[in-house]
Amino acid sequence: MDPYEIEFIGENRIISVIPNFSYDKIYLICGEFGPFRAGLPLNVPLWLAVMLKQKQKCRIVPPDWMELDLLENIKEEEKRSRFFTKMPNEHYMVEAKLILGVAAEDVPNAAEIKTIIKDIWDIRMSKLRTSMDALMKAGGSYGRLDHLTMMEINSVKPLLPSAMDELYKIRTLAQHTPSSSLNVSSFNQSGTSQTN
Repeated sequence: MDPYEIEFIGENRIISVIPNFSYDKIYLICGEFGPFRAGLPLNVPLWLAVMLKQKQKCRIVPPDWMELDLLENIKEEEKRSRFFTKMPNEHYMVEAKLILGVAAEDVPNAAEIKTIIKDIWDIRMSKLRTSMDALMKAGGSYGRLDHLTMMEINSVKPLLPSAMDELYKIRTLAQHTPSSSLNVSSFNQSGTSQTN
């Protein structure tokens, strides 16, 4: 799955907006939304909220997880734990990028929240690289990592499968190549080398 496909999935998450216009229900492939009443909160897909915000037709209500103290706690827990912690939202990076990109003024402490989310991402990516390194060094053929999001898994997709394939080829070659057929230098008792 490409990052664009993951972003597409994340854009379909439902969030709240407060429209500044009134309109009847709208019928979309993904469902019906509305009626829109000025000043009354309404749940819509993230992509629609972004579109309305870009047209200055609504104010986006930040999701519950996008709160400074909660994110600080997640960041500290992520630092302390050697395992991945469960994120409050499977698509936290997609939502944060879109909401903070078009509606930063609607999010209290937007700059700090953006920084904390980036810190959480960096900590998790560091853990993921360390886990991959340990897997490769141990010669493992599979690993289990709980609580990773789709975007995080996708970030290692270009590297991990090809690296695992190369390790498999090396192991297979080593098992099927007799050591006597290798051109290896051996030392006799006097210390001079002889080539087989």
